[in-house]
Amino acid sequence: MNKRNTLFILLSAASFNAQVISGTIISKNENQPISYVKIGVEKKTNGTISDEKGHFSIDLSDLDPQQKVKIEVPGYELYQETVQDFKKHDLQKIFLTEKIKNIKEIAIKPKKLVDKNWGVHTKTKNVMYFVNPALSKDDFLGETALDFNAKKRSKIKNINLNIARYVSNQPVVMRYSIYSEKDGFPDKNILDEEITVELTENMIKDGTYTLDVNDRNIWVQGKFFVGIQFLKEFDGSIKISAALFKTGFIRKFYGDWKKMTIAAPAINIDVKMDKNGKDTKEDEGGYADDADQGWISDNSKNIQEADQSIYGKNESAGNYLKLKDTHLYYEIYGEGEPLVLLHGNSGSIKDYYQQIPVLSKQYKVIVMDTRGQGKSRDTSKKDFTYKLFADDVKELADHLKLDKINIAGWSDGGNTGLEFALKYPENLNKLITIGANAFPEGVEEQLIERFTNQMTQLNQIGISETLNERRLLKIMLTEPNISKADLNKINSPVLIIAGDKDVIKQDHTEFIAKQIPNAELKIYKDATHMIPFEKPDELNADILTFLKK
Repeated sequence: MNKRNTLFILLSAASFNAQVISGTIISKNENQPISYVKIGVEKKTNGTISDEKGHFSIDLSDLDPQQKVKIEVPGYELYQETVQDFKKHDLQKIFLTEKIKNIKEIAIKPKKLVDKNWGVHTKTKNVMYFVNPALSKDDFLGETALDFNAKKRSKIKNINLNIARYVSNQPVVMRYSIYSEKDGFPDKNILDEEITVELTENMIKDGTYTLDVNDRNIWVQGKFFVGIQFLKEFDGSIKISAALFKTGFIRKFYGDWKKMTIAAPAINIDVKMDKNGKDTKEDEGGYADDADQGWISDNSKNIQEADQSIYGKNESAGNYLKLKDTHLYYEIYGEGEPLVLLHGNSGSIKDYYQQIPVLSKQYKVIVMDTRGQGKSRDTSKKDFTYKLFADDVKELADHLKLDKINIAGWSDGGNTGLEFALKYPENLNKLITIGANAFPEGVEEQLIERFTNQMTQLNQIGISETLNERRLLKIMLTEPNISKADLNKINSPVLIIAGDKDVIKQDHTEFIAKQIPNAELKIYKDATHMIPFEKPDELNADILTFLKK
């Protein structure tokens, strides 16, 4: 064999192994192209989506010839073929067969259907799930899902998606899927037909896009998943609100589903539940996420109630304090000795909706949105610190002509309270901390891992676009840094509160209480980090009792 023939054979082999296959997906029954079909390789994260005319191109380079190419879309039979055989279809049509729908005769019985809403309701703009095609096409074409659990047979009426920001001059194409569950992960799509929408900004009302699926007759029972996938590149980006204390699921094409350790997307569903139906063994509306960790709880109901309350948006009680680089928003309720309430990271005044009406009957309750959170604006580019937050509290106290204040701080607010006690001891009467920490190592490692993963994702996005989100994460990863000697210096009476299932390690909470000379400690039973939501009556009583001593 001469050198020329050898070279030809090598080039032919290389072109076969590094081959981009193109084609058109066609409905066999209707002989029409099928839009937005997922084409990928089994157990692999590489793949593509056909365009609106069914055209696609997929790179099958360096793949085992016996691996399976999968093509699927709701309403059609799954198409599978080895990579070796699929390469023969280059520039050809690939036909999908419609599924045969077996319509069973249904005996209609009187039903008592009740309305329920399950899922994640947060509309935060501080913790978000990013969809940005320009940044990463691979990640953009991934799919995310949230798990649900219907104790009784239920019909899905609406699927709600909370969108914090929408930037696109063209419709954004997205597909919804409903999956069964297997081993705690999404399994098979149970829909008989695809649900694809072209989302525009005017379809988003009050930060929520509501998809009406009532006429699609989707009934569920037991554990299931609602998934969303973006199908077509667009010039812009979308930010979906996300909940830090929930776990979502994510996958790329036909790769394995993985738990999303960053946060769960704000998907919630309206259902009609059959009260006469038989129960499953699982709890109604529950999640299959981090329940085993103990410190995760579902507070979606409290978040919804807080959103609906007057607090945090009460014009008659609210005002702004204008400082050099921030406008601090605050509200005042009641009369008497001043009590300042400080919320947690990414929170706001409304988080104290169960405390304000009770405490304000006996105290002058001052609630403020920490800078860069809630309605408080921040124009600086500097990192957030708890010392800076403590300075803001002092500025507000001075503005209101208050020589001494009491402080009750939840989570980050408790950390700020500790810094205030150290920096302004003469201006502090008493301090209550709820789930505070003295240094980052006092937080559960799994939560720190979540924050670290999210920071990695945010760092890959435009710096100016994610400045506030990165500052709020960074402060939890790097602060506070309060030493044992510092804690020893705090002379004000302090009540240290935490839950027995808190994200703050219990030995760390005990350490703080032990080092502060005039500290009392209370660990709430069957409580997580969300004590103001979970144990409002007990917390209110403890705060009032402590302040009266």
